[in-house]
Amino acid sequence: MVIEHNLDVIKTCDYIIDLGPEGGDKGGKIIATGTPKEVSNVEGSYTGMFLKKYFN
Repeated sequence: MVIEHNLDVIKTCDYIIDLGPEGGDKGGKIIATGTPKEVSNVEGSYTGMFLKKYFN
């Protein structure tokens, strides 16, 4: 298990659980789960939005 914000690390993960959409009271919900490629296709995932650049 890794808690990370570095996309070079995130894109190599086997599985991602993306929490959000924001921090604090506005976060803590599961926004996306799956491989980095799967998460990159989830609307509303900030992580997915940035990962998409690696797969397009």
